[in-house]
Amino acid sequence: MLNLEKLSFGYMEYCQYQKNLNHKTLKAYNIDLKQFIDFIYNYNGELSRVSLSDYITFLHKTYKPRSIKRKIASVKAFLNYLEYEAIIEENPFMKIRLKIKEPLTLPKTIPIKTIQLIFSTAYQKLSQQKNTSLYQYSTVLRDIAVLELLFATGIRVSELCSLMSRDVDLLEGTIKIYGKGSKERIVQIGNQQVLTSLSNYKNAFKDEILNAGYFFINRLQRRLSEQSVRIMINKYVEIAGLSNHITPHMFRHSFATLLLEEDVDIRFIQKLLGHSSIITTQIYTHVASNKQRDILTSKHPRNRIMV
Repeated sequence: MLNLEKLSFGYMEYCQYQKNLNHKTLKAYNIDLKQFIDFIYNYNGELSRVSLSDYITFLHKTYKPRSIKRKIASVKAFLNYLEYEAIIEENPFMKIRLKIKEPLTLPKTIPIKTIQLIFSTAYQKLSQQKNTSLYQYSTVLRDIAVLELLFATGIRVSELCSLMSRDVDLLEGTIKIYGKGSKERIVQIGNQQVLTSLSNYKNAFKDEILNAGYFFINRLQRRLSEQSVRIMINKYVEIAGLSNHITPHMFRHSFATLLLEEDVDIRFIQKLLGHSSIITTQIYTHVASNKQRDILTSKHPRNRIMV
């Protein structure tokens, strides 16, 4: 009988040191594989088409389609590794037909007027901080830089918080982003106000940034956390008197959708977002279609024809 626990440990090392997967992906893989291995051991350790079918049935009874797809993908990749290493003769998944229909969930976007209000609130807060402590003033400079970069580049919050100082070239106006699977992309910043906000922040924290290495840092001079960004956004949403629940990822969705509405090619948006497949990016076309419907309903010249 295969020692799947030991084999999974070797596979995780392979994922970490050869595939260079990030810690969040590794954590998810580890959880999924442990669950799978526990199930197989309760099945007398039999790794077969029948045991895999029963495991898939168990997943369907327990989880939603998105989680099922991820867990199956984790196991399938592990078994592919075992086949490649000649530990098993064939991946049993190759004999199983799978079709998991995931419900279409449209990305939640922020209306452009709401984004403008959040930005205006942050800049107004900055003007109010001129007579306060230097740190309070500098903190608002950082908040503005974070907000501007989220919307200017469509960057994921995890990518933003992981930016190193060397990744931000303000002279060239470029940001080097390391996305999922350690994929690298460079995004240009063409708006001068965005570049100014980043420059003002960097000048205010230049010594701390130099020591930390990260571009965005917290009060302890360490990497700014994703949770801190969420709290910061909620703060300005509340100050602005908005009732909306707004997350960092919604800035990414809005960035993509608004570019589509400006007739930017979807493949260009795919590269900006760092999507490996155009299928992932196409979800934004559904949101843009809603905008098209609104335009044709309110702006169509047929509305001026009275019969």
